[in-house]
Amino acid sequence: MNELDKRPPLLVLVGPTAVGKTALSLLIAKVFNAEIISGDSMQVYRRMDIGTAKLMPQEREGVPHHLIDICEPEHPFSVSEFQSLCSEKIQDIYSRGRLPFIVGGTGLYVESVCYGFQFHDIGASNEFREEMRAFARKHGAQALHDRLTKVDAHTAAKLHFNDEGRVIRALEVFHLTGKPLSIVQEQSRGDDKKSPYRLCLIGLTMDRADLYRRIEQRIDEMLDAGLVEEVRSLLRAGVPRDAISMRGLGYKEITAYLAGEVNFAAAVEILKRDTRHFAKRQLSWFRHMKELEWVDVGDGAKNTELFIQICAIIAGKFQIDLEYNLS
Repeated sequence: MNELDKRPPLLVLVGPTAVGKTALSLLIAKVFNAEIISGDSMQVYRRMDIGTAKLMPQEREGVPHHLIDICEPEHPFSVSEFQSLCSEKIQDIYSRGRLPFIVGGTGLYVESVCYGFQFHDIGASNEFREEMRAFARKHGAQALHDRLTKVDAHTAAKLHFNDEGRVIRALEVFHLTGKPLSIVQEQSRGDDKKSPYRLCLIGLTMDRADLYRRIEQRIDEMLDAGLVEEVRSLLRAGVPRDAISMRGLGYKEITAYLAGEVNFAAAVEILKRDTRHFAKRQLSWFRHMKELEWVDVGDGAKNTELFIQICAIIAGKFQIDLEYNLS
């Protein structure tokens, strides 16, 4: 066995929201004796279930899941924290003879683990942050986003203008270092770009119109399942409106509705629009992952032929006897 082969295997399934990752991941995990690690920046929060499309324990079909419900909504969970916890889980799963399997759509989180990003302590400036918040209150979120575009168009293109926290952080990094966040992140990958794992990266995609229909259907289902009450309960429990968790899709739009800033129909339309935009940014992010093998799931995410195709990719990458595993 050469040095490369000694690295732990890591299976990764990514794709835009609502493309069908969850259902497919359960089937894959059963075939390859895998344990799933959530690669979603929102599913770490307890009591935020409906808006994050979280799979409940009784729905996991016996497949172990990790990094779900690990912190309170008030906690400012970060990518470096995710990377550390995820790396520990990978080693633990592998040490027990099972396959570590990241499933999720938060590109930076997933990529930071796959390629061992080095997160340097850039620091923070509360004075600068407050200055930017005041600017946003006076001139609007779009104007703040425009400021970021002028100094870091690459990062700005990945962030929605309403994602005030991340827009301000990107501006803060430039303010403190003189470098765009995109350059800092690129430098954090290291010089050799070699992964600490034997990677098998699979990306799911489908026709854009079909994906958008699925997104709108999912949002309607979330609303029927009680998304408004979930958000109301979080606010009543004292979760601050400006918490990172409450800026997530579904939460910030419904919060605005509950605050009387928009009517319900407008809040739902904004949520659907912003989720479509988010899916587009997810696809853009993942297309930069050169080792990713794309699979077009179309309308047949449960199609047997498609499933066998995906299993064949995994078996080939990890040199597993697929016939034995499918028997």
